[in-house]
Amino acid sequence: MKSKINWSSFITFFLNKPKITGFIVFVCLFAIFSYLVAQQYKIQKENNHIMMNRTLKEIDQNIEQKLKNCYTTTLTLALTINDEGIPEDFNAIGKRLLESNDVVSAVQLVPNGVIKYTYPLKGNEAATGLDILKSKKLKREALKSVLNKKMYFAGPFKLKQGGLGIVGRFPVYNKNHFWGFSAVIIKLEQLLKVSGVHNIDTTNFSFQMSKKNPETFKEEFYLPQKVKFTENNFVTSTVPDGDWKIYLIDLKANKATSTLFISQLLGFILALTFGFLVVLFLKKPAELQHLVEQQAAILIDSEIKFKTIFDQAAIGIANVDTSTGTFIEINNQFCKMLGYSQQEMKTKTFLQITHPDDLKKDLNNVNKLKTGVINEYSMEKRYFTKEGATVWVNLNVAPLLNQKNEQISVLAIVEDITLKKQTEKIIRERENHFKSLFEDSPLPLREENFSKVKLYLQELNLIEKPAEEVSSYLTKNPNITHQLHALIEVINANHACLDLYNVNSKDELIAAKKELFNPNSFSDFVKQLVIITQNQDNFSIDTIIKNAQQEYRNINLRWNVIRGYEKSLDRIIVSNEDITNRKRAEKIILNSQEKIESLMNTIDGIVWECRPDDFAFTFVSKKVEGILGYTAEEWLESPTFWTDHIYPEDKEATLEFCKIKTTNKEDHDFEYRMVAKDGRTVWLRDIVSIVSENNKITSLRGIMIDITKSKEVENDLKKSFDLVSEQNKRLLNFSYIVSHNLRSHTSNITSLTELIDTAESDEEREQMIGLLKTVANSLNETMTNLNEVVNIQTNIGLVVEKINLKTYIDNTLKLVSEQIKNKEASIQSNVNEEIEINYNPAYLESILYNIISNALRYSDKTRKPLISIEFTKENNQNIIAITDNGIGIDLDKNGSKIFGMYKTFSENPDSKGIGLFITKNQIEAMGGTITIESKPGAGTTFKIYIA
Repeated sequence: MKSKINWSSFITFFLNKPKITGFIVFVCLFAIFSYLVAQQYKIQKENNHIMMNRTLKEIDQNIEQKLKNCYTTTLTLALTINDEGIPEDFNAIGKRLLESNDVVSAVQLVPNGVIKYTYPLKGNEAATGLDILKSKKLKREALKSVLNKKMYFAGPFKLKQGGLGIVGRFPVYNKNHFWGFSAVIIKLEQLLKVSGVHNIDTTNFSFQMSKKNPETFKEEFYLPQKVKFTENNFVTSTVPDGDWKIYLIDLKANKATSTLFISQLLGFILALTFGFLVVLFLKKPAELQHLVEQQAAILIDSEIKFKTIFDQAAIGIANVDTSTGTFIEINNQFCKMLGYSQQEMKTKTFLQITHPDDLKKDLNNVNKLKTGVINEYSMEKRYFTKEGATVWVNLNVAPLLNQKNEQISVLAIVEDITLKKQTEKIIRERENHFKSLFEDSPLPLREENFSKVKLYLQELNLIEKPAEEVSSYLTKNPNITHQLHALIEVINANHACLDLYNVNSKDELIAAKKELFNPNSFSDFVKQLVIITQNQDNFSIDTIIKNAQQEYRNINLRWNVIRGYEKSLDRIIVSNEDITNRKRAEKIILNSQEKIESLMNTIDGIVWECRPDDFAFTFVSKKVEGILGYTAEEWLESPTFWTDHIYPEDKEATLEFCKIKTTNKEDHDFEYRMVAKDGRTVWLRDIVSIVSENNKITSLRGIMIDITKSKEVENDLKKSFDLVSEQNKRLLNFSYIVSHNLRSHTSNITSLTELIDTAESDEEREQMIGLLKTVANSLNETMTNLNEVVNIQTNIGLVVEKINLKTYIDNTLKLVSEQIKNKEASIQSNVNEEIEINYNPAYLESILYNIISNALRYSDKTRKPLISIEFTKENNQNIIAITDNGIGIDLDKNGSKIFGMYKTFSENPDSKGIGLFITKNQIEAMGGTITIESKPGAGTTFKIYIA
């Protein structure tokens, strides 16, 4: 019995202490969950460790098996060495060994530590000749195999032939003396592949290989590693043949810990949830009791709040006895509204303070409320204040019922709307005023509703789309655009609007709206729709409409959204200003302007207008394109276009002249050059007029006339005059030379004829006749030379062609090839086949021949002639330079006579003194010049400057 009481007390204790009970349940469940999760984690780790050890052991066994195969390979290779220490059939045996061992990439024989034999040699050439016993990096591991007298695998390390590899060296002894090594080369990647490393699950595990550096004794890892080593995330094994350690790393070891944590957290949450549910379950009875107490407190609080609200409310509240009309209770705001105190109000009835015009309706509602016809009512009515003023109120009345649902009294809520009524009155007055303005406005006005249009555009998903996209869609879908036009509702239209469309009423306008839609203004309506999609609240455009008489009228259409309707577009005021007459006037003006512009464009000159202060052009006729190549738009685009395109040499003087004349208010004309679009230089005569208003210069106007042709004629005449003058000077000098030379020859002929006449014998006469022939031949040669000079000096219209310079040099060298051969001369030239010049072909051939033949003729007998021909440029001018190593000329003594007629400066019997004279005249006739640089015994350089 006592035990039952104890158990009952025990249970009661826990039922009365829900939080303690819930906590105990939480602790117990959490302990159970934690134990289960820990056991699961332990089992998972053990299974994973067993699997990793098994996998690593398989890899270890595969590696050892492959290395043992390499023992056989190196031993077989060593057996090819004969007693003299020379391997036999190395390549053939090496090939078979590679075919039988898939892990080996090459085999080597290394006599005395020097790599001498390698198969295959291709790709391994870099390792041939390497002395591994002298290599600091390779020596230690190589000697290890000698010391242990067994095969040792060195590496991995970077091979001389490239790549990361392992070298297995087997020490070979011949007649009990160390001969060298039999070695195999294993690429690390191939070893990993054949040992099965590539077959492991790389999503869960990672393989690593390491070895202690023989120099630093630090462990080095050879493979990339995704995760760091931790205490329990790897297993390891050793490969003694290469002193390697191999690792298998668990990539998801941390995930197992995370899983443990998540499972533990889940157990914690479940335990906490169960504990919480226990608390909730046990707390329910206590909460119900507590809830009852709370509701009682709330009712008291609500009563207090109601009393507070009743007294402090911003609107009037009253408890009214409908049977007598007296006020049972009334708040301060109601009293304040009417100007009475609470005591005064309680002596009044609502009948006494209600405006007579509203009393009948109010009483009717009270009776309906009493009889239950209505449950409540509201109305607008007027009260009289204590001072006799009228107050407009919004009255809301609801009954107060007892437990039997019988009406005891009514609660009246009164809101002062006097200000609202006054505002409505003002609005009505303004609406009437607006209506009057709307109806009587001389400007055609409509009130329209675009809400359905906007909704349809929203359905089409066009709102806030790019304007170009909306325009393209509506243009390509005219049926939809017409549907949108049909959705516009005309709310109202004034008289001026009806007159514009030539209809009698708004109904006629609505009925004819579809027929009045002008197809020519389709694109304008699309623009309106685009504006709506961009959420803009106004629009303006010049368009065309069609009235009921099928007449087309030009209008300026504007619409603005009435404030407050920006989102819905329910109310829009549309104005249609008739601008037909204005458009006609504009067309007349435009036609006049086009005629004026056409007249300007027919004038053989550029008509222009510019500002006087900075010469920025405001108008240029289209003739500018024909004269200078620029379009009028290009000219007007830059305010400094004119000044920027004046020819540089004329710019400063032209601008200074214009500024002076403009400042002095003088009309002026002047000539200058401009640079055309294609780079031509165009001469212009500019005739300028000053335009003034109120004695102030407003603009400059003028016409530019192309005078390039007349300028060219003028320049040609000047050149001709200069040429004739120069020729006259030359001819005068030439006449002196001719008279002297001819006089010499004629006097010789005269003397010889006299001697012939007085000759005493036939032999003497024949001798004199021979001398006469010599003089006659000399006279003929002189006349030939003089004739050539005359031809050069009188030849004005020379033919100029684009010729290849190298071709003419080669032709000239062919003409003097015999002289070049006899003199054993050397010719050097930098002139290539691409060089072309504008020149007279005959003159160029003559000039080259005269200068090159002179260089050969006057060569130094002590050395072989060397002639250099170069083509260069100086200051954008082409130059042909011909240099020789001949006898040279004393320029100090003969410089002024070099190019004179019949001037010679050597004892050469072939020297006539006419070649350089003709050459100079030919070059100058082509507009060029010739210069000479020379020293006696050092040679001569002629430079021909081509214009």
